[in-house]
Amino acid sequence: MKLYNSLTREKQVFAPIDPSHIRIYACGPTVYNYAHSCKARMAVVFELLARVLKTLYPRVTYASNITDIDDRIMEAALESGEDISSITQKYTKIYNDDMASLGAAMPDIQPKATEHLPEMISLMENLIAKGHAYEAMGHVLFHVPSDPSYGVLSGRSRDEQIAGARVEISPFKKDPADFVLWKPSTPDQPGWDSPWGRGRPGWHIECSAMVEKHLGLPFDIHGGGADLKFPHHENEIAQSCCAHGTQNDPSSFAKFWVHNGFVTVNGEKMSKSLGNFTLAHDLIKTHKGEVLRLTLLGAHYRQPLDWSDEAIHQSQKQLDGFYSQLHALENVAPSKEDVPTDILEALYDDLNTPLAVSRIHTLIKDETSKEALKGKLLAVGKLLGILQEDPAKWLGYGQDVAGIDGAEIESLLQKRAEAKTAKDFALADSIRKKLDNMGIAIEDTPQGPKWKKK
Repeated sequence: MKLYNSLTREKQVFAPIDPSHIRIYACGPTVYNYAHSCKARMAVVFELLARVLKTLYPRVTYASNITDIDDRIMEAALESGEDISSITQKYTKIYNDDMASLGAAMPDIQPKATEHLPEMISLMENLIAKGHAYEAMGHVLFHVPSDPSYGVLSGRSRDEQIAGARVEISPFKKDPADFVLWKPSTPDQPGWDSPWGRGRPGWHIECSAMVEKHLGLPFDIHGGGADLKFPHHENEIAQSCCAHGTQNDPSSFAKFWVHNGFVTVNGEKMSKSLGNFTLAHDLIKTHKGEVLRLTLLGAHYRQPLDWSDEAIHQSQKQLDGFYSQLHALENVAPSKEDVPTDILEALYDDLNTPLAVSRIHTLIKDETSKEALKGKLLAVGKLLGILQEDPAKWLGYGQDVAGIDGAEIESLLQKRAEAKTAKDFALADSIRKKLDNMGIAIEDTPQGPKWKKK
């Protein structure tokens, strides 16, 4: 398998640290509100990456965290009057349920920041002891100039680092680029005891502590959205490598860095500030989960994904076509098949999902054995997280519509068949028209008429 490594800025053959156990970590959501489509793309992309790796290696552990300590969570609690833990528990469940609707299985490990304060404090103490962090007015800050490799992931200059980090310029900082590892809490804010007083951790230290505890260092793949490359992922490398005395070897933290591209709307990055963002929670109310999943995989993961009604429509159309093939094969027993080699090759080439999907169309066109076609479609669907529904139900066959039960429709179809047998074509046409007005489409097949929702 080949993956584009953001650390080396090139596509490389994936060489696991331990072929018997692949370890992946992707930065999860901050749970103070509903997840937008950008975060949904991350969840779907890295869950699929874990699936694909499992076709090559006997054991894959995929971890993705929950950030449940954050100033935005505190602001949400203040605005709503809810307890912070109530907010984080509520939105963690909603996030997991929404991602399940998109076919993204739960990570093998989903650590929460609030459960890892001792590990964070230990990491900070280690950084202070090694001269890479310092305490000032109840804060603990990482001293960026102490790390000669800082900027290795993003490739940013020092001026770009300071501007891009948007860090607060405080009089107690030794350097403008220094970032917070620990901050004091006021009496009305959540806080934990520490050697530096009651407070709470900064965002960046959380992932360093959690990934080290659950996956160990170094691990194989660290992932997340492209927006996290700087400063979040840059800071993770600095913290973890400096704590272990390997600051000149960023790969001593994670060997591969994989970043998915932004979700855009009309070419502009989706963001709350622009008011053009969509929530996964809202989308699944009006669209099938598999349609949204295929849309999120419709562009190569490293490229921007332009979100539109047209993109969703195209995914719906593609899936309808795949399900139509399966429905036509409903009486065919599938042969036991693996995922076709050419589709796997596309996925092994830096998770090229658009190419993989295009090769499904080729498979449908070229495969002459009905048993093999059905078996291969089911195998591909299982890997990609699509084609998991009943084809007849997906296509709308035999379902109740607007209070009209299936028995009544079947009765009308029987009367239509009798009318055709009696050559009373006027009556047969009137029954078809009645069914059409009820929102029912009729398909005459060699096995008899079938109906479905229009």
